[in-house]
Amino acid sequence: MDYELLYIIDTAVEEEPRQELIERYNALIAQHGGKVEKVEEWGKRRLAYLVDDKPEGYYVLLHFSADPVFPKELERNMQIDDKVMRYLVTRVEHKRSNVKPRAQRPAPQAVPAPAPAVTAEIVPDEE
Repeated sequence: MDYELLYIIDTAVEEEPRQELIERYNALIAQHGGKVEKVEEWGKRRLAYLVDDKPEGYYVLLHFSADPVFPKELERNMQIDDKVMRYLVTRVEHKRSNVKPRAQRPAPQAVPAPAPAVTAEIVPDEE
């Protein structure tokens, strides 16, 4: 199954430990048979509300695939990590259209253009 993980790292964490933290979660996914598709570091952003009296956090969005039981383990690890302020794991649904494709219509056949109307001038008989 495909998942997205959005988590917010405390901005007090320096650059190098932050990269190690991101790599640790990527390795945890791989360790449990998952596959990291894409990592997007959104960087430092203002929070919608104060979290632990902090107005900003470092956002990371992670796309991955894993077994359905793995997200609980990932959440357990994030919950006990003091450097992670908030996290959210969501399952990505791939949309399937219920609309059936239309049957191919036969190509319209060429209709010949109407012949030009012949106009005859009526001449009265001369007597």
